[in-house]
Amino acid sequence: MDGSAPEMAGPGERPASDRRLILCIAIGQLIGWGTLFSAFPLFGAPIEAELGWTRTEFNAGLTLALLVSGLAAVPAGRWVDRRGGRWLLALGGWGGAVLLAAWSQTSSLPVYWAIWAGMGLVQAAALWAPAMAVVVKLAREPVRAITGITFVTGFTATVFVPLTAMLIELWGWRDALLVLAGLQAIPGVLALWLLPPDQPQAGVRDGGSFDLGRAMRTPAFLGLAGALAAHAFIGVGLGAHAIPLLRERGLPEASVIALVSLHGPFQVAARAALFALGRRVTMRGVGRLASALLPVAMLLLAVAPPEFGWLILYILAWAMADGLMTIVRAAGVAEILGREGYGAITGALSAVTVLPRTLAPVLIALISEGAGGYGPVPWLLAGLGACGAACFALAAAQRSR
Repeated sequence: MDGSAPEMAGPGERPASDRRLILCIAIGQLIGWGTLFSAFPLFGAPIEAELGWTRTEFNAGLTLALLVSGLAAVPAGRWVDRRGGRWLLALGGWGGAVLLAAWSQTSSLPVYWAIWAGMGLVQAAALWAPAMAVVVKLAREPVRAITGITFVTGFTATVFVPLTAMLIELWGWRDALLVLAGLQAIPGVLALWLLPPDQPQAGVRDGGSFDLGRAMRTPAFLGLAGALAAHAFIGVGLGAHAIPLLRERGLPEASVIALVSLHGPFQVAARAALFALGRRVTMRGVGRLASALLPVAMLLLAVAPPEFGWLILYILAWAMADGLMTIVRAAGVAEILGREGYGAITGALSAVTVLPRTLAPVLIALISEGAGGYGPVPWLLAGLGACGAACFALAAAQRSR
């Protein structure tokens, strides 16, 4: 992100500036996560009311997409390693637009599930892991580029939740999906316009010497997998249960909403601090801090009195950990494991986190029901966070390949 004019790189060259790359990936990820993920829950009530589906039947679509995306993550990563990601991101973006439009026209539950199975392929092709593989492959300063991208993507829910709610209220869920489909076509256009042409990497087209299986058996990979799996479970679990958990503490509704809403700004503040520090910090150090903050945040949630002033400390620690771990998930992998086979490795790490992300809301619900409340949940998450911190410490202690 220097001051030079943005130029398109020649074949096999890094661009003179990261601005075009950051613009393309940041806008593409903002729209992609907004239309293909953040907006999803808002369609539940109107679809259930019109079509008579149960909440479980509706949510099974997203669960199916997560499972398919996990299976497709490694092939998508290998594609970026071998051939580049420009066309993968473009086709994934346009595929998402087509599937959103198809969803708007269906009233059949099996067709809906088939659409969301296809959406899993789109997510594997167009969302975080392959996009970050492109950034690591092309950026002059990958850490600063990734941090800059997360400034924008941190506002995904802030933009797309109210926008989608307004569209549904004004025009109904079917027309709202068509508008989102139109927006989802934009990332594909940006990928072809702003990214340099794909250039197959010499020696990698036919598999090269990189051995993913061997890399996955290293302590560094296993440590990262454990840390990211713990973070994914905590993040998705809290995303589904934070509001009822805080309500159970007896907080006023305004305090509950304010605490949850502060997560985004605190995330962005942590990323801004990291951006300002630049090369003075390493991803190993940032990851150690972020993973250590996870159990601290959960312990604060467990022991803090039911008062806004105390619980804001929990939100601050959790948002900082969450915001920094998002960057570590991309840039930290390259620092610890190296850039060789980066796309395949990040695809494998994405696959590892699918099961924790899928199971977290259900398991936390079962625990709270069995215990008659959310009392044990923060302690469980604190223990899981501590395990994740130990796993990252193991990974960070390893030397890069």
